[in-house]
Formats: sequence, C-alpha cells, structure tokens
Amino acid sequence: MSNFNDLTDPTDLNDGHDVHDGGQLTEQALRRRHAARGRSATGRAEATCRYVGIPSDAAEVVPTGPASRAAHAVRLSVRALARLPESSPDPAADARCARNASAAAVVAAQMAREHGDTALSEAAFHAAMAASRAAGEAAGRDGMGRDEPLNAKADAAEAAAVAAAKRAGWI
Repeated sequence: MSNFNDLTDPTDLNDGHDVHDGGQLTEQALRRRHAARGRSATGRAEATCRYVGIPSDAAEVVPTGPASRAAHAVRLSVRALARLPESSPDPAADARCARNASAAAVVAAQMAREHGDTALSEAAFHAAMAASRAAGEAAGRDGMGRDEPLNAKADAAEAAAVAAAKRAGWI
C-alpha cells in the first residue's frame, strides 16, 4: 500500500500551465488531475483500512465479506492507477479511474463508520459518499472527465473527504 502522506492534494492541480487556446486543459493535464484525485481517494481508502485493521492481504478475488471487499477495492484502485501511464491520456477513462478509487474509499469508510460509531465517523462517511458522487459526475456522460466545473467540484469534494477522514482519526 502507498503512503497517504506522499499524495498530492487534488485542489492544487489546476495551475494553468497546461492549457490549449480557449482555456481548456490538455489531455495530459487532465490525466494528472484525475490521477491525483484517484491517488488521494486510494490513499484515503488505504488509511481507512489500516484504521479498522484490514491488512492489504485480506483482498480476495471473490470477496467473501466486508473486509475482503474493502481490501480488494483498494487493490484494484492501486493497480488501475499504476497502469495509467501505460496508455494514452483519455480524460473519460482517467476520470472513471478516479471515480472507482473514490468508490473504493466509500467501501472502506462504511467499515470505519461502523468501527468508530461517532459523529465524526458519520461525517467522514458522508463526505466519502459526496466525494464518490462528485467523482461520478465528473466521469459521467455530461462531464466525460473534461468539464471544468464538475472536475473542480470533484476535487473539492475529495479534499473535504480527506479533511473529514482526518478529523475522524482514520488518517
């Protein structure tokens, strides 16, 4: 598993250096943005799994319980993010990768919410759900990974989910 503290803050990604005429981000810049959001969500999921005591080797190809489901979701996210550089940038596919990582973080957050059973855990779970929904919107048919307002919303929701997870003690 990766070190969550080494991950990029997704809200720092749009620095304006990689734009085409008309202010549109290049596909490579969009890839970096989606990948950073995916790494953040994966790191959040990994940290949350550690918080509840789920080891990375709990992943099973066919998950048989909540712990193996969470570990498997994290494993799939890590693999997908590692393979991104092997393909050509594709904003829609890259955004789906970030969306899937965010969904993995929800699986882990669900376990942590049950483990912590506090108002902070409940808030962190809801923030994880909001981040997953926003990532889904950014990756969806209307955004296809290119829509700036949807990407900004997803970045902000991911940052809020990280902050809520930290307040809950998951990170």
